[in-house]
Amino acid sequence: MDVPVDILAQGPAVIAAAVAGVLAVIGGLAFALRRRRGPDAAEAGAGAGPRQPTGGFFAGFARTREALAARLAGLGDKGADAAFEQLEEALISADVGVKTATTVVEGVRRRVSRGADGVALRAGLKAELVERLGAAVPIADAPPAAPLVILVVGVNGSGKTTTIGKLAARYVRGGKKVLLAAGDTFRAGAIEQLQIWGERAGAQVVAHQEGADPAAVIFDALEAGKARGVDVVICDTAGRLQAQSTLMDQLSKVVRVMKKAVPRGPDEVLLVLDGTSGQNAMSQARIFKAVVGVTGVALTKLDGTAKGGVVVAIKDELGLDVKLVGLGEGVDDLRDFEPAAFVEALVG
Repeated sequence: MDVPVDILAQGPAVIAAAVAGVLAVIGGLAFALRRRRGPDAAEAGAGAGPRQPTGGFFAGFARTREALAARLAGLGDKGADAAFEQLEEALISADVGVKTATTVVEGVRRRVSRGADGVALRAGLKAELVERLGAAVPIADAPPAAPLVILVVGVNGSGKTTTIGKLAARYVRGGKKVLLAAGDTFRAGAIEQLQIWGERAGAQVVAHQEGADPAAVIFDALEAGKARGVDVVICDTAGRLQAQSTLMDQLSKVVRVMKKAVPRGPDEVLLVLDGTSGQNAMSQARIFKAVVGVTGVALTKLDGTAKGGVVVAIKDELGLDVKLVGLGEGVDDLRDFEPAAFVEALVG
């Protein structure tokens, strides 16, 4: 029997379609079998996103720690002067800063003997850093009179609004009634972002329209907080550091207006700093401290590749304690800062 020429011409396409169909069936059967048996190790790793580093609260310092370890390696194999010089270079590379790194090395020199090996030098470094950071300092909790008032400052992109949301959730979990003041009225979407966090955390939000006077928003929030009997009022602020003089004038006005509603002023002025910003964080801390009297720091984005040595410089040069650390995007990813654990994570 003769086969029509047009059918023969279609032969390759028909065969390819048939093969594709068979492969699809085989793939479907394999998928069904995997679902029944559960994902294998490779699938589990691929489907779960990037693997989280180990190491407790400060796993985000893994790269800094690795870089430090490489620079600290072999310290005991060199002469004393060369070892201390290498130690200073290692600290600078971790964003401790030149001034603080120099004084830290001087402290280590006093702690160890001149011929100390690498183990002794590392131990001396840890002891020196722990002493400089001091004991953990918690964020304000019990105000002299309700409500507890927290003013949160920081540049755009530092994680300020997210930190406020997490902090609100933390107080709510502790049985506190919380109100948020949407004082960042200039950044597009900032009010809506805070309102979303308020809903997520179970906190009330006082907001005006975009472009409103931040001081007026915060004053109204404080008055509402007193009238409603809330326990904690957390106030957001703008963070346009590129317009530095305007921003700082605005923050000064906010503090003055806050004192009209609550004469004792804010109980806590929390500066939010991006943990990946390195020495830029120092200049930010210096400016905000001068203008609004910062009482503590929240260091964010430590789930990434933070260069955390700046924590030491902030404490050493500015006398500011890191009180909170942000370790992710979850509402519960805000922890108390632990100096000893930090030093262990940084130095290894």
